[in-house]
Amino acid sequence: MYKVATTFLTRFIKPANIYKYGFNWSPMYRRTTAKLVEVSDDLHYVKIRLKLNWKNRNYAGSMFGGSMLSATDPIYMIQLIQILGNDYVVWDKAVTAKYKRPGKGTIYGEFVFTPEEIEDIKQQVKTKQQFDLEKTMQLVNAKAEIIAEFSKTIYVAEKAYYKQKQASRQAK
Repeated sequence: MYKVATTFLTRFIKPANIYKYGFNWSPMYRRTTAKLVEVSDDLHYVKIRLKLNWKNRNYAGSMFGGSMLSATDPIYMIQLIQILGNDYVVWDKAVTAKYKRPGKGTIYGEFVFTPEEIEDIKQQVKTKQQFDLEKTMQLVNAKAEIIAEFSKTIYVAEKAYYKQKQASRQAK
C-alpha cells in the first residue's frame, strides 16, 4: 500500500516530502512516537526526533529502549529502497542495539548515505548479485551525548536475481 501511494504521489510531490510526511502520518511509525524532522531532496540524509513522553517512558522514567529501536528500524531500509529504485530488493536483516545512557529528554538520530556509498552498493550488487550492508547510527541528546547505537545489517540484491532465488526455493 505504501509503495503504491508513493508511486502515485511522486507525480505531484517531491519524494523527500512524501518520505517525510508519509512516515510522520503512517500509523506504523506514529506509534514509535518519533518524527522525521529533516529529509534531503536526494534522500541521502534523514534526521529524526524522539521526545520523552508518557507513551515511551519506561518504569525507571527514561525512554523505553523499544521506542528508540522502533523509531530507527525502518529508516535505512526504506531510504535505500527509494535511492536505489526498482531494480533492487532491500530488506532489513538484523540489528544490534547498544544502549549507552538513559534517554531523559529529546533525542535525535541521523541516517546518512554518501553518493560514494551508493555507488559502492551498486558495484557490490553488480559484482555479487547480493550482499549484506552494515550501517551504524547513533541516537544523541541535545548535548550530543550518545544515548544508543544501532548497527543494522541490510540485505541488497538485484531484483532479477532475488526473484530467481525465490523461485528456486519454492520449487524445492
